[in-house]
Amino acid sequence: MNRAVAADRETTARDAVAPRAEAPGSRATAPLAGPPGPRPPRTPGARSARIGAWAELLRLPALFTVPGDALAGTAAAGARPGPRTLLAIGSSLCLYEAGMALNDWADRAEDAVERPHRPLPSGRIRPAAALTAAGALTGAGLALAAGAGRPALAVAAPLAATVWAYDLALKHTPAGPVAMAAARALDLLLGAAATGGGTRAALPSAALLGSHTLAVTAVSRRETTGGSVLAPLAALATTGALTGLVARRRTRLPAGRRAAAAPGLSGSTPAPTATDALAAALGAVYAATAARPYFHAVLNPSPPLTQRAVGGGIRATIPLQAALAARSGARATSLLVAALAPAGRRFAKRAAMRKVSIT
Repeated sequence: MNRAVAADRETTARDAVAPRAEAPGSRATAPLAGPPGPRPPRTPGARSARIGAWAELLRLPALFTVPGDALAGTAAAGARPGPRTLLAIGSSLCLYEAGMALNDWADRAEDAVERPHRPLPSGRIRPAAALTAAGALTGAGLALAAGAGRPALAVAAPLAATVWAYDLALKHTPAGPVAMAAARALDLLLGAAATGGGTRAALPSAALLGSHTLAVTAVSRRETTGGSVLAPLAALATTGALTGLVARRRTRLPAGRRAAAAPGLSGSTPAPTATDALAAALGAVYAATAARPYFHAVLNPSPPLTQRAVGGGIRATIPLQAALAARSGARATSLLVAALAPAGRRFAKRAAMRKVSIT
């Protein structure tokens, strides 16, 4: 679910939050006799700073890339979104945020040296609080998946295990990008399982989304050092291949015609529809969003351009999800997913979100 990509991006430096003043009568200033005085009430500024720290830790603007997984999975399974789809989306959001909190907890020593402005090394959030949040969000995600049914829980459990394994053990190993791709693929399958449509029909869409995630994650591993041409070049090639695949129509013939249909037979290839055109258009948006920054990183694999390539790959996730839904014949669902992209940009530009990394 791009958790590594989201966690490894360099965020804009924050102003340090002023330390809290000692409460009157605290242990440092109160006389030995008598009870300590009351703590002063928290000011709106302190409360706002705390909320901003948690928004930065949890990468709230990046949440807009998550619902499209379940919606694309629902479409791929041939089902319509319903109450169980909402439960699957809620489960995905919780597990995604659990991965964010756990990532910064696991990287707190490294961040203290390389990214001291982040919430944990800067002291704005305690490590224990981040770890507690990761555990609580994981539990909530599994509970929501259980509410969607046993098939959904059967997918959510390995998804949660993949998130924790990635953050705690696999992130800095060769298996890291593969684990990240598996997490995104499982998230799409969670939507398919929750609707009761089955996961087998959603496997091709899960493989395409996982391939995109694998490419972005591979690029992100060099975003602070740069110098890698192969990773953005491979990501560029992957983007081209995926664009062609999502634009290709999925033909579902009636049962009586499947055996008879063959290349060259009349009626075996239906005429293009408006949904096909929508899938092709969304595929073009996906390619335009991801390919250009990848190409720049190939020409000059410096850290800034590599970071832009990672950001472009993350932003391209939404049009890819929408294209996958359109490819499955769910035009309304694909438009709903596509609408998440401008909504996410507007949310990120809000005053309270300006210093929160979108990745």
